[in-house]
Amino acid sequence: MYEEAFKNIDDVFWKDAGCSSELDYIEQTSWILFLKYLDDYEEEKETAAILNGETYERIIDKEFRWNEWAYPKTYDGKLNYDIALTGDDLLEFVNKELFPHLAGFKQSAENPNSIDYKIGEIFSELRNKLQSGYSLRDVINKVNDLKFLSNKEKLELSSLYEDKIKNMGNAGRNGGEYYTPRPLIKSIVKVINPQIGETVYDGAAGSAGFLCEAFDWMSKSKELNAAEFQQLQNSTFYGKEKKSLAYVIGIMNMILHGVEAPNIIHTNTLAENLADVQQKDRVDVILANPPFGGKERSEIQQNFPIKTSETAYLFLQHFIKMMKSGGRCGVVIKNTFLSNVDNASIALRKQLLEDCNLFAVLDLPQGSFIGTGVKTVVLFFEKGKSTEQIWYYQLDVGRSMGKTNPMNENDLKDFFETYKTKQSSKNSWLLDIGSVNKDTWDLTAKNPNTIEKIDNRTPREIIDEIEQLDLQSAECLERIKGVLQ
Repeated sequence: MYEEAFKNIDDVFWKDAGCSSELDYIEQTSWILFLKYLDDYEEEKETAAILNGETYERIIDKEFRWNEWAYPKTYDGKLNYDIALTGDDLLEFVNKELFPHLAGFKQSAENPNSIDYKIGEIFSELRNKLQSGYSLRDVINKVNDLKFLSNKEKLELSSLYEDKIKNMGNAGRNGGEYYTPRPLIKSIVKVINPQIGETVYDGAAGSAGFLCEAFDWMSKSKELNAAEFQQLQNSTFYGKEKKSLAYVIGIMNMILHGVEAPNIIHTNTLAENLADVQQKDRVDVILANPPFGGKERSEIQQNFPIKTSETAYLFLQHFIKMMKSGGRCGVVIKNTFLSNVDNASIALRKQLLEDCNLFAVLDLPQGSFIGTGVKTVVLFFEKGKSTEQIWYYQLDVGRSMGKTNPMNENDLKDFFETYKTKQSSKNSWLLDIGSVNKDTWDLTAKNPNTIEKIDNRTPREIIDEIEQLDLQSAECLERIKGVLQ
């Protein structure tokens, strides 16, 4: 049922002149979904309070509640067309009254972790892009049919929302930066194995995929008592995200996975000086895929002991600093980090090996991240003791990966099974740190079990083959010219 509703909503966006891409679709779906969720959430809290003989004070003022402006109902529960806004009247209310009112929550909220503040943050950053008030009415009517009251309903909605995030990543432009393949995230979470009572952090949260999967993993790890459930809800998961759209998507994604008021802060993580990090700020588990290839300004670089403009390297320093002693981290980074010979790369590898136990490296194949040709690795490390031996695994899925052949959970099955024993195999091997060059700290993932094919041809034979290929190409061009004439 919900799948059809999401498809119909996208059809409305496609026809509206204000929405031009999958990024617009998910952005606009997010703010409307959020308001419907908020109404269901408050209704549930109010009902529970009444049953307990208590009172519940709603967050949203009456005239801005869903059932007042979005979907006022008749006595039989249907849309009251006599008072429901539509067309230009609806657009004017949403753009000039609703958004400014909700954005004001950012100033009036008591602290950044409250749901009031999240409301203010979201509606300070977004705007309604639908240009037709009739299109907006159509979307609201369809969203109104979606319910957030049961776990089954939330599970279906979260799955569909994940699909929208995936489609956004596939759409190109900058959408891919928000989407890490879910099978990869699940495998990273399984290896790191966060436990109830530990804190989990992602300083480059994006769509909050790592935090959502960690929540699923931890909530299913055992039968939770009331205190443990509240601990997962309120004091386990923390994230930071710089970009407005990603921030909103991340909050909505966590809500749909079951976290009622996600602790994600809208901020530039790298603007924080590492020297200011205190023990109370540190966490047990870090799971992340920080942006790579970005270039940070010199004033941002001043916050870090190892100066570099490469965004991912600054994030790696941040993560090491943010971990408690004994804390664990699984982080995706470009594979060139293992071999680059610039001063920052060498210094950072040295710090990683001396301050942490880099116990595993997962070498991912080309095409693991749709929309980018960048090869990546996953670093798994524990803070508090130096590295003596690294276990490498080179993932070989036996096919070219891309939009039509994305990574799946079966692709990573052997990795996780082999990781349990950390044995050597055709795809895995061990590296003793004693054999690493102490000038370069080169950690290149070079599989010693792979036999390289040696080209035994003479230079003359190679030149002959090149000339033969050139001749064939010339003949093909002549045939094409003949057809065109």
